[in-house]
Amino acid sequence: MAYNVDKSDAQWREDLSLDQYAVLRQAGTERPWTGELLDEERAGVYTCAACNAELFKSGTKFDSGCGWPSFYESVNPDAVQLIDDKSLGMVRTEVRCANCGSHLGHVFPDGFGTPTGDRYCMNSISLNFAEKPAE
Repeated sequence: MAYNVDKSDAQWREDLSLDQYAVLRQAGTERPWTGELLDEERAGVYTCAACNAELFKSGTKFDSGCGWPSFYESVNPDAVQLIDDKSLGMVRTEVRCANCGSHLGHVFPDGFGTPTGDRYCMNSISLNFAEKPAE
């Protein structure tokens, strides 16, 4: 798939920290309960740490108890790309930024009690947060 942001591997390595590169460009995962945005409760928007595209609104964030920031829907359906992930001997749905193709996390159909039933389980290191007044 062609993305709006198209950088070489060398450019990504230059623009991201080692930890960000491992998660965003190599589909790694940060350790649970360690992310800076896990307990973020202010009103605002979550953007891609690689390209700053808007991904999630704070009003869709919920405490799923999984150790990573969780959201029940993206800011719009075109903001993220969903891809079948058959790694690790299981089938999951990978979530990538639709603007630059960076790995964000996975989405699961176990967001019980949310309007969509989904749990977008995102890596904090894949996201930036910008405080904005609630809409």
